[in-house]
Amino acid sequence: MNLYPLARYAVYLLSSGHRKGHGIHSPFLFNVVSGIFQNKTDPEIVFKIETLRKKMKKDKRVINFRDYGSRTIKREPDLRRVSDIAKHSPVSKKYGQLLFRLSSAFGKQMIIEFGTSLGISTMYLAFSRPDSHVYTMEGCQEVSEIARENFREAGLSNIILLTGRFEDLFTEIRTPGIRPGLVFIDGNHRKTPTLDYFNLVAGISGDETVVVLDDIYHSPEMAEAWGIIRNDGRVTATIDIFKMGIVFFRRNITPGSYLVRY
Repeated sequence: MNLYPLARYAVYLLSSGHRKGHGIHSPFLFNVVSGIFQNKTDPEIVFKIETLRKKMKKDKRVINFRDYGSRTIKREPDLRRVSDIAKHSPVSKKYGQLLFRLSSAFGKQMIIEFGTSLGISTMYLAFSRPDSHVYTMEGCQEVSEIARENFREAGLSNIILLTGRFEDLFTEIRTPGIRPGLVFIDGNHRKTPTLDYFNLVAGISGDETVVVLDDIYHSPEMAEAWGIIRNDGRVTATIDIFKMGIVFFRRNITPGSYLVRY
C-alpha cells in the first residue's frame, strides 16, 4: 500500500486554505478560486458522462493492457478487466467537473490531454468547449478503442484521439500559430516523464495557456517533479489542490503559489 499520499494529504489538510479565495493576493487567482472553482457544471452533461463510467465499471471484457505512454522499455502486455481500469484509472466525478470548469474558462481553440484512459476526463474537457479541438493521447491500443466507443456514444465530434508513445504523437499536435488553451497531464506518474511532458507543453504554450497536472503527490518523485515545475522560471503562478497542480504562465498577474482547500 502506498502510504505516501496519505501522509501528504494530512499535511495538506493542516496547511491548505483560501477555500473561497480569501487571502489570495492576486486578483486573477482570486477569481479562479472564488469563481471558476465554485461554478456549476451542467447536470445533464455530468449524468451522461457518469452513466458511461458506470457502464465501464460493469464491463467484464478482458483486454491486453500495454502502455506506450512513457519512456520505459517496452513491457509485455498485461491482461486486465475493463471494469478494473474503470475503478482505478479515470479522474473522479469531483475532479472531472473541475476540469470541465477550467476548460470552459481557458480551453479556447485547443485542448491537449496526456493520458486518455477510458475517456472520462476527455469527455469532461470536450463537452466544456464544443468550439475547441481536444487532442488526447493514449498509449494502449485496446484502451484507446474503448475510449473511442465512449466518445461515439456520448455524441462528441471534437475529439482527436491519438494512440502510441506521447513523444511521437506530440509532433502531430504542434500547430503553427495555435497555442493550447488548456493542457491536462495524466499520462505517467514518474518524475522524468512528467517533466518531459511539461517541457514539451511549455515549448508551445502561450501566455494564456493553463496546465493541469494530476496526482502531484502520488509518490515522492511526483512531488519532486511538482516542486521543479512550480519553481520553473517560465511559471508565474500555481494553485495546489493536492490531487492536482494548476500552472499559469501569465506575465500580467501577481505571482504566487497557493495551497488551496478544494
